[in-house]
Amino acid sequence: MSVKDQFLAKVMNRTATISVVGLGYVGLPLAVEFAKEGFRVIGIDVSADKVSALNAGSSYIPDVAEADVAALVKRGNLRATTDFAALRDAPADAVSICVPTPLRKSRDPDMSYVIAAADEIAKYCHAGLLIVLESTTYPGTTEEIILPRLIHNGFRVGEDVFLAFSPERIDPGNREYGVRNTPKVIGGTTPACGEAAVALYSTAVDTVVPVSSTQAAEMVKLLENTFRAVNIGLVNEMAIICDKIGVDVWEVIRAANSKPFGFMPFYPGPGLGGHCIPIDPLYLSWRMKSFNYNARFIELADQINTSMPLYVVNKVAEALNEASKPVRGSKILVLGAAYKRDVDDVRESPALDVIKLLLDRHAEVTYHDPYVAQISLEHAGGHGTMRSTPYSHEAITAADCVVVVTDHSIFDWNEIADAAQLIVDTRNATAGVKATSARIVKL
Repeated sequence: MSVKDQFLAKVMNRTATISVVGLGYVGLPLAVEFAKEGFRVIGIDVSADKVSALNAGSSYIPDVAEADVAALVKRGNLRATTDFAALRDAPADAVSICVPTPLRKSRDPDMSYVIAAADEIAKYCHAGLLIVLESTTYPGTTEEIILPRLIHNGFRVGEDVFLAFSPERIDPGNREYGVRNTPKVIGGTTPACGEAAVALYSTAVDTVVPVSSTQAAEMVKLLENTFRAVNIGLVNEMAIICDKIGVDVWEVIRAANSKPFGFMPFYPGPGLGGHCIPIDPLYLSWRMKSFNYNARFIELADQINTSMPLYVVNKVAEALNEASKPVRGSKILVLGAAYKRDVDDVRESPALDVIKLLLDRHAEVTYHDPYVAQISLEHAGGHGTMRSTPYSHEAITAADCVVVVTDHSIFDWNEIADAAQLIVDTRNATAGVKATSARIVKL
């Protein structure tokens, strides 16, 4: 029996041991789905706190039910460690790499987490091991970074070991789509690699979409998020244009969406946030520079989207000015610090930039977010931390301006509009409020 056939047999009879490297928003849901299928799953993460929580049966990811984690840990299907030697001791039959791929301050890819994980896996690589990179990155990463580390050990990829790329498609806070029912794209380094990866992921995902290569799979994720980034950039510019000519952009979008074909609604906002859309297109743009090509749509959309926090702050300044108040010394309450509704994720959140820019103008800034107890302004180029102020009628009333950055569903917009003096609404959250004395300025 070939090495590949041995691997496929282990997958079929659920005797394979699977390791997931990186137990964040992507890795933990994946580990749980594999464990639910009866596999023994070993999570590896550099965070001792995450490892301890997981081994205690606790979930630190809102999208993963704690009851599921506790049951899987108790059953022995799921455990975690900080030690990559678990790949040897178990031994692991498959490894999914789900580590971060952020941007450096110079806005080029930071591949240090992927490289570190690949180096550790290479130490314990053995015949029959499947390695799948899920971290979003530029086309060519799997073959340029992971593959050489396996070949260096003398293994033949596609015969002794198997290598594939499968872009994560996790959408934090999405209650309709998760790992199980979101189609999974998979591209192997060789046909045998693709077959091994498809076999494994088909156990935990309802629909698998094979593509011809790792580069094709890498491009899929970049196309998905570049599509969104460019269209959000377009609608953000439309918001600016509509504002200049005195038209309500939200009304325009709503009416345009009545067309049953040829239009897909996107909505403006205070900027892009999260672990994908603000970052992934820039990986592709950076990669294209090595081909002497300028990805103009991507870079233009990035310019527009990254300028939106400043646009919001300027709207705040104009709104205060109409009330004969300067930004300096004004009490400004920012509602929402997370990058989108009903999550606790602040990665790349435009709220951090809005707060930092307001502080730069010497406003007295506080924020409230029921999901985010504390933020670090260093992510926005500032200094120090800030804690969420308790929500109260008095806090709304005392603010010279309330800035809606994240439209959490828990907020009572009628109550807020009744209590506030001035609202700058970047999400159209107050669209349905009843008549109120508050002055509401839309994006």
